[in-house]
Amino acid sequence: MTASIDSFGELGLSAPLLAALADVGYESPSAIQAACIPPLLAGQDLLGEAQTGTGKTAAFALPALQRLALDQRDPQVLVLTPTRELAIQVAEAFQRYARKLPGFQVLPVYGGQGMVAQLRQLQRGAHVVVGTPGRVMDHINRKTLRLDKLRTLVLDEADEMLRMGFVDDVDWILEHTPTERQVVLFSATMAEPIRRIARRHMRKPQEIRIQARTATVAATVQKFCQVAAPHKLDALTRVLETEESLDAALIFVRTKTATVEIADKLEARGYAVAALSGDLTQPLRERVIDQLKQGRLDLIVATDVAARGLDVPRISHVINFDVPYDTEAYVHRIGRTGRAGRSGTAILFVTPREMRLLGTIERATRQKIEPMALPSRAAVADRRVAQFREQVEQVILGEDLAFFREVVRSLASREGGDLEEIAAALAFLAQRERPLQLPPAKGPDIADAARSMRPAPSRAPSRASGPAVAPGGDLQRYRIEVGRHHQVSPKDIVGAIANETGLSGRSIGRIDLFDEYSTVELPAQLPAEMLEVLRRTRVRQRPLGLRTMSADEAVAAVKPVGRPKRAPGGKPVKPPGRKPAANRKRR
Repeated sequence: MTASIDSFGELGLSAPLLAALADVGYESPSAIQAACIPPLLAGQDLLGEAQTGTGKTAAFALPALQRLALDQRDPQVLVLTPTRELAIQVAEAFQRYARKLPGFQVLPVYGGQGMVAQLRQLQRGAHVVVGTPGRVMDHINRKTLRLDKLRTLVLDEADEMLRMGFVDDVDWILEHTPTERQVVLFSATMAEPIRRIARRHMRKPQEIRIQARTATVAATVQKFCQVAAPHKLDALTRVLETEESLDAALIFVRTKTATVEIADKLEARGYAVAALSGDLTQPLRERVIDQLKQGRLDLIVATDVAARGLDVPRISHVINFDVPYDTEAYVHRIGRTGRAGRSGTAILFVTPREMRLLGTIERATRQKIEPMALPSRAAVADRRVAQFREQVEQVILGEDLAFFREVVRSLASREGGDLEEIAAALAFLAQRERPLQLPPAKGPDIADAARSMRPAPSRAPSRASGPAVAPGGDLQRYRIEVGRHHQVSPKDIVGAIANETGLSGRSIGRIDLFDEYSTVELPAQLPAEMLEVLRRTRVRQRPLGLRTMSADEAVAAVKPVGRPKRAPGGKPVKPPGRKPAANRKRR
């Protein structure tokens, strides 16, 4: 049914949305977009079974945007996501697709972000709110998020919400939405609790199931490098300098503006580079590609749309400077190397908050992406010296040096005959534009910072269920300044830590709740910047104030494992907290 749909124009989308899609570089809808957009435009409820990375964000965002009343500033669309990082990504996607809609406002709300700023923005008005269940519930309880004008509610990655313990919260939120609203649910799997929500809250939903394509290039070696966003350009230049057998590289970024910015910075560092984006005319595009083929250019910085169909045998490396928005784009990108039996290398730069996307790509492609260490300053210097030595040897073997020998003899007669000193001076002059020794670093080296980031074996946050072993290291017990009296639960703590740091659920060990504080096991020797983030992170409007516990404190704080306390009537005593969803008043 969807195979014959070749353009977004065939799906009934409005002109402003089509123009925005053209700017972003989308040319034809993915399978899930072609299947979901028509029924969602018609106002139907939809139950979609699809992996992350199939393009489902556009599948629900585009119809929701088209159905907005832009002159009405009360929230008309609410998207629930399991994590803070996904909330941000979805909000950014809405902003991209709505760039031609005047006055459009989208607001992400999640724990760990200041409540005051969210309250101020909600008072100003937002057409679309994207948030995590806990923070959305907080706003509903405060009556700062009013849902009486809600038209569409989207549950994104419902299976992840189930795994993180948010199902009751989602059920409660749905009970606080208008009766006449569209409900859209996407999940990679359809577990029974998810189907129960669908039966209870959806009206004859259209069911759509999409299998993600997973074909990748077998001849391409895939690696990833974890690096903080501000250090990505320095990381890129180190990789370009130290990668063996690098002939030509295609560097992918997300935006047309970034192609020019990165290309200019690389050119300033001495690289033969050009930008390639959808803004180039066809003759200019062909000229850039021809220069790459002939060896006059070694690097191309490109967007996804600009690189489609590009096939240059010289491309030995594809470097994903920015993580692509979906796995289909990743497959297309790395397909630019390792073609027709040739070998190739694909390197992916991942920031700590994007580690979850790395796991998504691996699951969708069913291929392991191996970690690589960011080259150190010493490695870069060694590589430059080796290249310098090779250049000197080539000159000795291939050039007539008679005139220059006479110049050196003349210098030696004036400077006391120390040929080694003269050679050192000439080497200094020769390397002035590209120093063999890197200048001293201001602060920690970026390679050391990358190694100090969290271990990568577990890539997607999930809810901790009892003691766990941190990948690659021991656990340390920490104290946090929230407890039962603040109505906090273990899932609140897990969610806040996972969302703010990128630590996986399996890296978070035992959690013990006390009246005024709690304890949590986390990997030992966390980086200082991560500790600082966790000190400021807020749960239930309170900063965690995380600090390391002494051995004596840790022993005193561990609760004995045993039967739950019971009241005189024989019923277990429950800590104070939210009422079960079934007992909450509906409206």
